[in-house]
Amino acid sequence: CPSFLYQEYRDTSKQQEIEQRRQRDNLFPGVNAGTVVTDSGVMSPPVLQLQLRNSAQSLTLWQNLEAVQASGLLTQLPHKEIIMQEAMFELVTSEASYYKSLEILETHFLRNPVLVNTLSQSDMHFLFSNIEEVMKASERFLMDLEHRIEKSILISDVCDIVYYHAANHFNVFITYVINQAYQEKNYRRILEGNQQFRDTMAALENHPRVRGLSFTSFLILPFQRITRLKLLVQNILKKAEENSDREANAIKAHQELEKIVKECNEGVRKMGRTEELISIEKTLEFKSKSVPIISHSRWLLKKGELQLMGGPKSTRTMRSRKLYQPVYLFLFNNLLLVTKRSGDKFQVIDSCTRAMLRTEDLEDQGQQLANVFNLKLLENQDERQVNYMLKTSSMSDKLRWMCALTPNRRTRFMSTSTHQADSPQVQCIQSYTAQEPDELSTEMADILNLLERTDDGWMMGERLHDGERGWFPSRVAEEIQNKEVRAQNLREAFRIQQAYESGLHSGAKIDNRIIHLHNNKSF
Repeated sequence: CPSFLYQEYRDTSKQQEIEQRRQRDNLFPGVNAGTVVTDSGVMSPPVLQLQLRNSAQSLTLWQNLEAVQASGLLTQLPHKEIIMQEAMFELVTSEASYYKSLEILETHFLRNPVLVNTLSQSDMHFLFSNIEEVMKASERFLMDLEHRIEKSILISDVCDIVYYHAANHFNVFITYVINQAYQEKNYRRILEGNQQFRDTMAALENHPRVRGLSFTSFLILPFQRITRLKLLVQNILKKAEENSDREANAIKAHQELEKIVKECNEGVRKMGRTEELISIEKTLEFKSKSVPIISHSRWLLKKGELQLMGGPKSTRTMRSRKLYQPVYLFLFNNLLLVTKRSGDKFQVIDSCTRAMLRTEDLEDQGQQLANVFNLKLLENQDERQVNYMLKTSSMSDKLRWMCALTPNRRTRFMSTSTHQADSPQVQCIQSYTAQEPDELSTEMADILNLLERTDDGWMMGERLHDGERGWFPSRVAEEIQNKEVRAQNLREAFRIQQAYESGLHSGAKIDNRIIHLHNNKSF
């Protein structure tokens, strides 16, 4: 049983990824990707040597297991196979660590009689959702992984087990993750309104057993794990020999996990989007033609106040407060509303489908015309062409609005999907939670293709492992300097993409051989 919690493993392993990339970037720009240089200068596989914060313990490596060292395998196996064994072993040990954290959520919080007595039955359900089903699925999965390792210290594969469980048992993750939005809201509500719960929770969070981690860090574990599991399978897929059984199993496992992660994301988005549309519609007032806002195929991309330049050109000599008047834009994925704010209501003065929008950057012409761009509505609600000259509060805001209004507009750098030989990449050195709809929530160690950057501290990127795009502050990322590292990242992303597409074409059919193995408990 691991002596560390999953949250600690996760943070430390991500930090390790960043450190390895920095080492290859700065110290050894000529070193081939896929190797690290040890203190002695000897090349060795990039195994996960994770020193935990404030702890002398480190995560167990496959090659450090007594049985492995005694077997003589380390001298017999090629380097590539040792790296593969480590990748598969990390999936197993991190699952054990995750399960340990889940057990704390269950025994320390969910089953705590004092805490339970402070909550109604409905609040218990709001807080913990179907976590017990998630735990059962995770326990079965971990047992099968452990049986595989007990069977032989030379791990044959783990992705066949991942595939079986993802296809048959991991749907419980989707329910849990979709409920998470309600979880957070209700947790805040209960904390504010229930003194007894608040006091009990404070005492439980201060207990040495949880190592200073918050209750919410345990609640979000399932989604973090399913996402991380997908990346661990990707890591195995990158290292698998082409056309091997391991590759085939990794592709199928990745395909199943990708489906689950997508359903989780879509479920969360749908719930949030519908609520958002309802609240926006309540604030809108239509002067003439009313536009129905609520639709299952519509969601908000960006909203905010801009300054609209008004009046004839001769008025440009007047003071800036006369030159501009505020307008408030609501940009949806298929519709733009131009409104004027009046208290807490918004009067719609114009609308246009998003496909009929065009933007044009205007060169800075002094302070009054700084951060200005033209927005053209090719056909507005009155079937007329209209031009709006809009001013934003900053350079990055201007670029973000232009990218959102006209997404097909060419960005400064090319997208990964164009398979450029080389293009700028960044790695996130800290996590960031999106504050606006056009922003991207990033995790530490994420690799992104850089699409756009501004001089006032913002970047727009496309994450390599899932293709998600959005803006994030430059301070949370470091540019990847080593061309070989960038090239390897692109090659690996392309391989994952090909694997995903081949999985789509072949269809996710359950492998009877795997089910047969499972039924016979051959793991």
